[in-house]
Amino acid sequence: MKSSAKIFRRRVYHSPGELVSAASEILHHSPDFKSARHSGRVSRAFAEKIMLSVTQVNDCRYCRFGHTKVALEAGVSEDEITRIARGDLDEFPQDEAPGLLYAQHFAETGGAPDPAATARLIDFYGEQTAAEIGAYIRMITVGNLLGNTFDAFLSRFRRRPAPDSSFISELSTLFLAVLGAIPFGIIFGIRLL
Repeated sequence: MKSSAKIFRRRVYHSPGELVSAASEILHHSPDFKSARHSGRVSRAFAEKIMLSVTQVNDCRYCRFGHTKVALEAGVSEDEITRIARGDLDEFPQDEAPGLLYAQHFAETGGAPDPAATARLIDFYGEQTAAEIGAYIRMITVGNLLGNTFDAFLSRFRRRPAPDSSFISELSTLFLAVLGAIPFGIIFGIRLL
């Protein structure tokens, strides 16, 4: 019997199809991401807090490192970063807490948030700002799961496989990510112009 300490526990892409589906959703929501980058409704600091809230749940070490650095540069305090890392989101400013809690909920439900939670997000922020928050959540989720899939692939060589995953699915998903990065970047970049 395998010890639970030897099993890779983070969320990963279990197939290239899951990555294609996520990329398709990102492209579908690219107008929201374009708006988020240019409207100013979601500040850079708030966006980084949102992405760190998702990353805290998905536990991607690459995203945690990179977005912690960017968050500090955007003016997020070390105390706020520590609270996000603990999942302690209730004491954030009243205009940010609902978005951070929703980001956490989105990640905890594997991208299938309760419709009532989504409705509350829209009621609080309005449809456009809620869509922009959702765009940041979707983007970081893809990054988190790709980073975790890479780590699962490496973990497999240490005999700590991800449940319901395989060497072939991890390798093919990562190959697709590398192969598709340039065309996806071009298509997504054009949509953001």
